[in-house]
Amino acid sequence: MNYTIPRPEHPNPQWKRKSFVNLNGEWMFEIDKTASGFDRGLHTAETLSGKITLPFCPESPLSGVGEKDFMLQVWYKRVLHFEESDLKGRRIIFHIGAADFKTTVYVNGKRAGLPHVGGYVSFEYDITKLLVPGDNVVTIQCYDNTRAAEQPVGKQSVKYHSYGCHYTRTTGIWQTVWYESVPESYVKYARITPDAKNSSVSIFAELVGEGDFSAEVYFDGKKVGEASKKNASVTSSLEIALCETHLWDVGEGNLYDVKFTFGEDEVDSYFGLRHIEMKDGKFYINGRSVFQRLVLDQGYYIDGIITAPTEQALIKDIECSLSAGFNGARLHQKVFEPLFLYHADRLGYMVWGEYGNWGIDHSNIASIATFLPDWLSSVKRDYNHPSVIGWCPFNETWDYENRRQNDNVLRIVYEETKLLDPTRPCIDTSGNFHVISDIFDVHDYEQNPEIFKANYDKLYTEGKLTDRFSNRQTWRGEPVFVSEYGGIGFKLETNDKGERKSAWSYGESTKSYEEFYARYKGLTHAILDNPKMFGLCYTQLTDVEQEVNGLFTFADRAPKFDMNIISEINKKKAAVED
Repeated sequence: MNYTIPRPEHPNPQWKRKSFVNLNGEWMFEIDKTASGFDRGLHTAETLSGKITLPFCPESPLSGVGEKDFMLQVWYKRVLHFEESDLKGRRIIFHIGAADFKTTVYVNGKRAGLPHVGGYVSFEYDITKLLVPGDNVVTIQCYDNTRAAEQPVGKQSVKYHSYGCHYTRTTGIWQTVWYESVPESYVKYARITPDAKNSSVSIFAELVGEGDFSAEVYFDGKKVGEASKKNASVTSSLEIALCETHLWDVGEGNLYDVKFTFGEDEVDSYFGLRHIEMKDGKFYINGRSVFQRLVLDQGYYIDGIITAPTEQALIKDIECSLSAGFNGARLHQKVFEPLFLYHADRLGYMVWGEYGNWGIDHSNIASIATFLPDWLSSVKRDYNHPSVIGWCPFNETWDYENRRQNDNVLRIVYEETKLLDPTRPCIDTSGNFHVISDIFDVHDYEQNPEIFKANYDKLYTEGKLTDRFSNRQTWRGEPVFVSEYGGIGFKLETNDKGERKSAWSYGESTKSYEEFYARYKGLTHAILDNPKMFGLCYTQLTDVEQEVNGLFTFADRAPKFDMNIISEINKKKAAVED
């Protein structure tokens, strides 16, 4: 592997082939602000006017472009060389980890397939029939209208500058690009469903072509189960009993390795053996009530924007969270890359799979056309990760231009999510405005610990939930947790005139460490001590650009506080914990 290119590692350890070829690095590039590039023939042109370093978006310093203005469309181009022997009896599968927002791939001037719509999830094309022996020109067109009502943008600013909790935009490709050479018959996808109670695993595979399909399961190098099926095609199911039981749990990332074989195709994967359920208002892992000590993780970086500069940067964010006494995170307003989830898997770190829904018109039922396919693709892609303990497609579905959300948008997305994955809880829209949900979570940035505690004590003393939006949503006894709170600002910097620099946080900022620790402890213990709460999520892990309510700094992830004190506060035994 060539380690001179950025982000050289395999982007998805759950689906690895030896034929992986990383295409990160320098590509030809051109900004097309009026989206006229197709008419000007950029899809067939031999060259483009500039250069970019992938997988980083053009807004980022690491891309070598650093353009901060709106870009309606961008183009990428690169020459790939294949010998005749590379193509004989093989398929070339071209992958893009994620690109924002509508992406079209051309090979030698011809379209590889329908455009992919959605800015967060990986997609692929079989480009074999478009290739010729020798040089081949791959061109990628990304259309990205951040201000369009039908396009989810998450935390990307729709103004020129970042502001409040809205940050620098991401245009075009922002995750690894690669290709694989596979046989004519190959495994396209496998869904792995663990059964911890019976120490077994079910596998459902999507297949291209025909052949014998098998799966071998290993733990720590020892084979602990296998199954096979003759003459499989289209789909195939296997049930594998495991001779050794090693449970995945919080802080115990016990992972089983799996090798899939289909004819000449081989794929390496893994899974975790664990059982999760919501029962009696509590969250259980492997039959034990576990309190979710979560932190809000935005996944932004000063140099890569929403792309981590290195694999180590992904690991560091989890390590920062663990050092603060958290056991998981809400991966907020963004679908995180599979490599992050792999490290969450191996470290026993719980996460909620979410989507960057902000920017879309939730009042318009037609928004499902652009939202649902990409969201369901993320659920399907990340189904096998044991660290993912729940799904949350929407966050705070505020009114759009004074129009209320269409409740059917949320209901349909919730129901489709549960059809695809009935094994995990699903929150329809975090915070507000709930329609149908397995969990009724609330967001509350009350900064006075006494008021905060008194409000939620009513949940167990009177059976009443304090809800700022009770006129728009109804609590029907679903399990409850405060999935956003705190957001405490701290010691905002000032200029030489004593004036505060541009910065943003929730409520009035604290002026001393003692004041911060007291407020943090009061708010956090109000939830931990509540026997009707199964979890919490503090806002947030790091500062992000002008938002200064993180526990760690934005640029270098340095702790802003004594993490021994924060960890001790967070690790107090919760009222619902076994």
